[in-house]
Amino acid sequence: MTIRVILADDQPLIRAGLRMLIEQTPGIDVAGEAGTGAEAVQLTRDTGPDVVVMDIRMPGMDGIEATQLITAGDTRARVLMLTTFDDDDYVYGALRAGASGFLVKDMALEDILTAIRVVAAGDAMIAPGVTRRLIGEFAGQSRSGRKPREITGITDREREVLKLVGLGMSNAEIAAALYITVGTAKTHVARLLAKLDARDRVQLVITAYEAGLVSASR
Repeated sequence: MTIRVILADDQPLIRAGLRMLIEQTPGIDVAGEAGTGAEAVQLTRDTGPDVVVMDIRMPGMDGIEATQLITAGDTRARVLMLTTFDDDDYVYGALRAGASGFLVKDMALEDILTAIRVVAAGDAMIAPGVTRRLIGEFAGQSRSGRKPREITGITDREREVLKLVGLGMSNAEIAAALYITVGTAKTHVARLLAKLDARDRVQLVITAYEAGLVSASR
């Protein structure tokens, strides 16, 4: 099955570089390009892509607002944000908007392709060095002055799994930590996604922080 991608960035050279990379990769096609957030939203509605690679900073409607409109709409599209390491405030906003992952613009091209495949498969992808620091700070801001989020309707085992997801563990690592099979770990994660109405693993990590299961220092 071919993964259809929209490239949204106000810099034509970046779009051209990504397009060239993707066109040389079997199984991934470019469904269209957008130079603004508004164009990205409309193009997503018109073409129904699997993944939107979205720059955070764009003129007019930025990538955060565009992501919020896309994830709130009736679409299967998932959003990968393009960011730099000095974009913390923007990344917080993107998390709230429902982004499924974050790419740093100087990442290796092969890593970008991997991220597209991972997000298209329904998982989440965050560039190394971004995950725990940014999500931990985001969750800390979200619950500043508030009680930890109360989570109901999940089992004790699912709560254990949620904590390990919050620590950034993969399904294989969760399975090893809890002495269960990888398939069972995957099933627990799938149930958490459904019960907590989370789009993907990124949202589960945020929930783990907001519930106080994980702290930014761990």
